[in-house]
Amino acid sequence: MKAKDFCRSAEIELTTWKAKLYDVIRKIDKLPTGDKEKMLGSVGDLNMLVTELEDRIDQLRTSCPTDWKPDNEPMRAKIEDLGSKVESIEKEAFAYDFGG
Repeated sequence: MKAKDFCRSAEIELTTWKAKLYDVIRKIDKLPTGDKEKMLGSVGDLNMLVTELEDRIDQLRTSCPTDWKPDNEPMRAKIEDLGSKVESIEKEAFAYDFGG
């Protein structure tokens, strides 16, 4: 895979994850106040992840490395970890029906 192809593919995947995070944050914002307060730590974590993703997306757009292989495995690991975190937060926040 060429570096430009890798960077574009990674950018698309990270942008998709960023959208998923925003969806979870938006759902948490709609929770009743007491439930929302329980999720403040998780929302903070999600916001930090969004910031990290924005930084990484910007880096991929502006300075795609010519040698992407060293970045490939750490990025894959981070994406897997991100998936686990989002799943965990969704289970915690939406394990009950809150309407809507």
